[in-house]
Amino acid sequence: MSDSAHEDFPKDARTADGGGAHAQDGIEVLAARFESHRSRLRAVAYRMLGSFAEADDAVQETWLKLSRADASGVGNLGGWLTTVVGRVCLDMLRSRRARREEQLEPAAEWQGVRMPDPVLSPLSGVDPEQEALLADSVGLALLVVLETLTPAERLSFVLHDLFAVPFDEIATVLGRTPAASRQLASRARRRVQGGAPVSDADPAQQREVVDAFLAAARDGDFEALVAVLDPDVVARSERGVTAGAVAVASNASSFARLAHIARPALVNGVAGVVVVVDGHPAGVLAFTVVHGRIAVIDIVNDPERLAVLDVTVLDR
Repeated sequence: MSDSAHEDFPKDARTADGGGAHAQDGIEVLAARFESHRSRLRAVAYRMLGSFAEADDAVQETWLKLSRADASGVGNLGGWLTTVVGRVCLDMLRSRRARREEQLEPAAEWQGVRMPDPVLSPLSGVDPEQEALLADSVGLALLVVLETLTPAERLSFVLHDLFAVPFDEIATVLGRTPAASRQLASRARRRVQGGAPVSDADPAQQREVVDAFLAAARDGDFEALVAVLDPDVVARSERGVTAGAVAVASNASSFARLAHIARPALVNGVAGVVVVVDGHPAGVLAFTVVHGRIAVIDIVNDPERLAVLDVTVLDR
C-alpha cells in the first residue's frame, strides 16, 4: 500500500474545472484528517489481523470508505474510523477462516498456530514508528493467542480492551447486543490471560535469561536448559506446540547449531533472537520471561513470513 492516501482519491476530486477544484480542496482536507489517524488505525488492524500487509490493506479500505462517505456529520472521526477499520478487519478474518477450513481436510487436525508477523527492533530500543504497533504490551505471545479466537471474540477484545471502544459501538459492528459483545470480550480476555502472560518488565533481566537459554543450547546442557525454563513453558510455532520444560528442553537441544548464529534482538518489544543465514532471516524467536524463567517461546519459521522481514533494522 502507498504511504499516501491521496493516490486513491475519487475521480471527481481530480477534475480540472472549478467544481473539481473545490472537491480537490475538500478531499485534501479529508485526507489530512485521515492521515492524523493512520498510525492508530494500523495499530488496530495489526492487532486484528497479525499481518502487516493485511493491516495496510485494511487501512486503505478504510480510507476508500471514508472518501466515498458523507463525513460532514461525523462528530468523532477517530471513533468512526476505528469502528470502520474494525468492520473491515472482521470481514477479512471471516474470509481467512473460511479459506483455511476449505484448505484443511475434514479429518485433519491443525497441530500448530498461525503466527503473526513479528516486529523486529535492535537491542537499543523500539523505533518511534513502531511504538503505536507495540503499545499496550502487544507482544508476539498476545497476538498468537488472538489468532486462536473467533473473529467476533477478537474484535470485541481488541476494540474494547485495547482501544476503549464502548460495547454499544462494538455491538453495531457485530450486529449483536452490547451484552453479547461484552460476553465475547470477557471470553477472549480469559483466553488471553491464560495463554499470554506478561513478561518481566526489566529488559536487562529478560536478556540475561535468554542469553542463558542460548548458552545452554549451544553447549547441549540439558539440565541448564530445564533450569532456565518455567515448568509449564510452552513453545509454539506453525509446525506444532510443545509444553513442559523437559519436552521443550529436548527440542531446544536441536537448536544448538543455530544458536551459534542467532542475533539478539527485540521481538515485539521483548527479548528475542533472529537467526540470520546469508543475510536472510531463517527464524525468529520471542521469549516471554516471567519471574526470571522462560514461560513462552513463540517461533516464526514460515518461509513466506520470514522473507518479508527486514533484518537490517538490527544494525541500527
